[in-house]
Amino acid sequence: MTDLASTRKPWLLGLTAVAFLVAVLAGLALLGGQSLPERTGPPVEEIAVEHTVLESGTIALTVRNTGPDPVAIAQIFVNDAYVDFTGPTEPIGRLSSAQLRLDYPWQDGQPYLISMLTSTGLVIEHEIPAAVTTPEANASFFGLMALLGTYVGIIPVVLGMLFLPVMRAAGGRVVRVLLAATVGLLVFLAWEGTREGFELADRDGGAFGGTALVVLGAGLAFLGLTAVDRWLRHRRQRSAAQGRTGVRLALMIALGIGLHNLGEGLAIGSAYAIGELALGTFLVIGFTIQNTTEGLAVVAPLTERRPSLLVLLGLGLLAGAPAIAGTVLGATVNNAELSALLLGVGVGAIIQVIVQITPSLREPDSREFSGSTLGGIAVGLLVMYATGLLVAG
Repeated sequence: MTDLASTRKPWLLGLTAVAFLVAVLAGLALLGGQSLPERTGPPVEEIAVEHTVLESGTIALTVRNTGPDPVAIAQIFVNDAYVDFTGPTEPIGRLSSAQLRLDYPWQDGQPYLISMLTSTGLVIEHEIPAAVTTPEANASFFGLMALLGTYVGIIPVVLGMLFLPVMRAAGGRVVRVLLAATVGLLVFLAWEGTREGFELADRDGGAFGGTALVVLGAGLAFLGLTAVDRWLRHRRQRSAAQGRTGVRLALMIALGIGLHNLGEGLAIGSAYAIGELALGTFLVIGFTIQNTTEGLAVVAPLTERRPSLLVLLGLGLLAGAPAIAGTVLGATVNNAELSALLLGVGVGAIIQVIVQITPSLREPDSREFSGSTLGGIAVGLLVMYATGLLVAG
């Protein structure tokens, strides 16, 4: 009875402290604001364009108020020409969104500068680099997105995994070099995801955190994958360490790359939905070549173990299939905040996998890295950079 009481006491103290803190903050929110003087000067108006849809004779903009004050759109100009538009009759409140539909006979492939004039005279601009008709979200469109996700996700990963017999024939030093190249590959992917996430956050108005969403997604993914790894390690701690560790590490690599491909597919689907991605054969081949190295990374820890074909298939789907979900989600939702968050998730997952692989790169009975291992890291970076040039733009 005494043990139960002593266990409950810290919880009661904690709940009491939290309740007191909530009460104090509520009091400050209710009473403190009334004691402050009213703000002087013009209102702070900020509008972010979250989505653009171009149809025949119309341009539809989904905008969100990212500033502290309500915003009323009074007039809209396209390339300095006044246009009629329909929109909300009331000012757009903080963090609220609205759709503005412009009556304008735009021409395919032409650039347009949209200037929104607020009721206070502030001009907020949005640029359309090249106008193209927004694809209709129907069954064939979703099928195309799924096919694109298969091209850039599953197929290249499986192709890379086919090199497992060649890697298995190599010695231990060669395996360490391949794992080092995997680290270089993952470092490049982490940098690429971070850069894309921050670019999306800069494009967004920051209503829901901007760059903080990328950091939040990375932190949550890192902690989540760390917990998954601890769980897998606990389950297999009584098994043969060498073989089991290889499968566990391959699983973590596949999961990390899968989360990265989810973010990559999201970016591809979003770009296609707004007409910024041309689905050419060269582009598909470029994605395939770049992502084939991800399949090599997945099977690199399996050179000293012979997993079943079912296990290999599962690893390939885990690493590549999220690209399908990403392309479909990106083309449908096309939300900058969600894209930034998921790109951050991919970055955090990859960083956690790098932490997992790094101890395997050390020389036997040593805490140092050999020159060949460091060279493998450099090779991984250079390969990803070179293949990334094929899909640039």
